[in-house]
Amino acid sequence: MAGAVSALFLLDIKGRVLVWRDFRGDVTAVQAERFFTKLLDKEGDAEAYSPVVYDDAGVTYMFIQHNNIFLLTASRQNCNAASILLFLHRVVDVFKHYFEELEEESLRDNFVVVYELLDEMMDFGYPQYTEAKILSEFIKTDAYKMEVSQRPPMAVTNAVSWRSEGIRYKKNEVFLDVVESVNILVNSNGQIVRSDVVGALKMRTYLSGMPECKLGLNDKVLLEAQGRATKGKAIDLDDIKFHQCVRLARFENDRTISFIPPDGSFDLMTYRLNTQVKPLIWVEAQVEKHSRSRIELMIKARSQFKERRCCVRNKNWLACVTLVPFESHVFFPLHLQHSNKC
Repeated sequence: MAGAVSALFLLDIKGRVLVWRDFRGDVTAVQAERFFTKLLDKEGDAEAYSPVVYDDAGVTYMFIQHNNIFLLTASRQNCNAASILLFLHRVVDVFKHYFEELEEESLRDNFVVVYELLDEMMDFGYPQYTEAKILSEFIKTDAYKMEVSQRPPMAVTNAVSWRSEGIRYKKNEVFLDVVESVNILVNSNGQIVRSDVVGALKMRTYLSGMPECKLGLNDKVLLEAQGRATKGKAIDLDDIKFHQCVRLARFENDRTISFIPPDGSFDLMTYRLNTQVKPLIWVEAQVEKHSRSRIELMIKARSQFKERRCCVRNKNWLACVTLVPFESHVFFPLHLQHSNKC
C-alpha cells in the first residue's frame, strides 16, 4: 500500500496558513513554514517549480499552486507522488464547484465547508471521494460563491503596479548611490554624546522589460546566522524601510534584496546606524564679546580624513561651509579675515 499523507495545508501567496487538516498526527503547522522557506531558497533555480520538495527531517512536501493559493501535502511516508498531485488538482476542482473561484477570500468565507470537504475527500491520509457531484449529494452546507466579474484592464491588476509594461532601452544601465548623513550631538566639553548615521540607497534604472535585480549586504544578522566572524566588516542596520518593489519575505529569509525596479530614480532602501562615528571635519568655535557692538569669532576646522581618502586639489574642488548660530540682530561686515591651513 502506498504511503499516506500526514497533513494538507492551504497557504496564501506569502506562505501563511489559511486552512490545514491534520490526518495522522505526526506533523505540525510548523512544516508549512519550513516548506515555504525551502521554496524561497530555490527561487530562481531550475528546481524552483518542482512539485516535490524533500526535507532533511524526513518529511516529503508535494504542492501545486492555483491563482494565489498553495495546496500542500506533508508526509513522513513513501507516497505515490503522481496520485497525490492528481488528488490536489481534484481538490481544486471540487472547491471551484462549490465556491466558483478558489481564492483566499472564498476560503475564509467558507472555512466550515472546506473542512467538511477535506474530511470526506481524504480519510486518515488516503484519498477517498474526489467527484464534486458525489460530494454534493451528502454535503448540503450552503457555500458563499464569489461573484466573478469582468476582468479589469491589466494596468489595474498588474502585480507590478510601480512599473509599466513594454519598456525598452537600447542600453541597459543601473546606477546605485549610497548617500549617508551623520548626526552628532556634542556637549560643551567637546565630547560626543550621541551619533548615528542616516543612509539611503538611491537607484536610477534604465532597463528593458521586467528585470529582476538582486542586491546583497554584509548584514551583521546574516553573518552571525552563518556562523561567520563579524569583526570590523559587519554592519548592524536599524529602522530599515524598503521601496514597495522589494520582496520582504525573501529579505527576511536570507537578507537578499530581490526586486523588480521602477523605471527611473527611486529610493530603494533607507536605514539608520547606531554607531560611534568620527566626523570627517571637526569644527571648534570660540566667541568673544569685546563690546556691545563687536564680537570676535574664531573657528577652527580640522579634517579627520584617512590618508587614503585625501584628494588632489583641482578645478573640481569641494567647499566646506560652517554655519554658526547667532542672535537675529547680529550681522557680519563684508570684510572677513580668514586663513587656510592643510
